[in-house]
Amino acid sequence: MGYTQRTGQQAEKMACEFLSDKGLTLITKNYHCRYGEIDLIMQQDQTIVFVEVRARKSNNLVDSASSVNWSKQQKLQRSAEYYLQTNNIHASIPARFDVVAIVQNQNQLSDIDWIQNAFGT
Repeated sequence: MGYTQRTGQQAEKMACEFLSDKGLTLITKNYHCRYGEIDLIMQQDQTIVFVEVRARKSNNLVDSASSVNWSKQQKLQRSAEYYLQTNNIHASIPARFDVVAIVQNQNQLSDIDWIQNAFGT
């Protein structure tokens, strides 16, 4: 496993622990379907939360949250719709898209920024 994959897995683990400490419950990690991947699917009260985790070096010109561009948002939205349909989750159940942005300083992950309702409907 390469450095980038290890960093991504560490960031996802860190984000999951952070969100769990904030009261969210993990439903699944690394959900894959034909439309793409969702890093974390969690639940907060009655809301399904689809989480995109981003880790970037502190000197990167594009911050972690901004790296979730329109194309990535579309993939996440299609993947989430597919997840809801295939799991028979009724449309009246609230859902949202969050981004957890983690800054990497000197090969250490730190500085978590949790952006709730980052995009979508």
